Amino acid sequence: MFVLVNLIVMLGMLFVVPAGLHLVDPVRLAPVRRTWPLFAVPGAVALWLPRGGAAAALAVVYALGALLLAAEAARRLAATRSLVPAEIAVLTALVTPSVAGLALVAERAGHELFGFTLPILALTVPHFHFAGFAAALVAGLVCGRAAGPLARFAALSVPVGTLTVLGGYFVDDWAELAGALVLTAGMWAVALVTWHDIRGAERDRSTRALLAVSAIVLVATMLLALSWAVGEAADLPHPDLTWMAATHGLGNALGFALCSVLAWRRIKDMKESAV
Repeated sequence: MFVLVNLIVMLGMLFVVPAGLHLVDPVRLAPVRRTWPLFAVPGAVALWLPRGGAAAALAVVYALGALLLAAEAARRLAATRSLVPAEIAVLTALVTPSVAGLALVAERAGHELFGFTLPILALTVPHFHFAGFAAALVAGLVCGRAAGPLARFAALSVPVGTLTVLGGYFVDDWAELAGALVLTAGMWAVALVTWHDIRGAERDRSTRALLAVSAIVLVATMLLALSWAVGEAADLPHPDLTWMAATHGLGNALGFALCSVLAWRRIKDMKESAV
């Protein structure tokens, strides 16, 4: 699980986040995107070092980069003064990597932050890159492109579900299950709108294929997440963390986040070339 989780996190750090920033605002976020490797590369190196001072110091560098994204969210809110559903989702995407950065610093330092074990902190890092940044970003993009209550529901429920899961860490497994239910509903809404409205409007076969994969994978991976949350809360048999990393984690990273970012990049490029 150690190697797999680290590879998943590296995908989020080195590709999904900078590619996502280009989709959010290629002009205003260009300076952050250009300097992002200065933060992401030390963070990626920290993953592979033994826990201790050197790994923690490199993790702090990454956490500072994540805080820059949170600052960009504050600037964006001050500039737009908009809290429409799509904008809430985008703001959430910009803020959530800071949670991953904090968890990374604590885990690499060997410190059980807020009483969370080191394995849970290690899994929090990919969770807030993909269930946080990537999921909220895609929900915002979907809502910005597709009209209707389901798209708005997706853009609101993904951030609410993600933050409720985070709050559930500090309450109990039942609160975490409530967050997982909301997040699953939102992600399934993203999948449905992506399949029916976004994919259906695209003529490019590669883009349609990427959107189809991302939608189909979401249905399966969120069902796994829900089964794990129910098992934890109700003390029922459920997959262990290693199995979840190999299925839910890998599926969300490659099948959902990577395919979604590639598809939306193609959509953006074709739209710009048509202007």
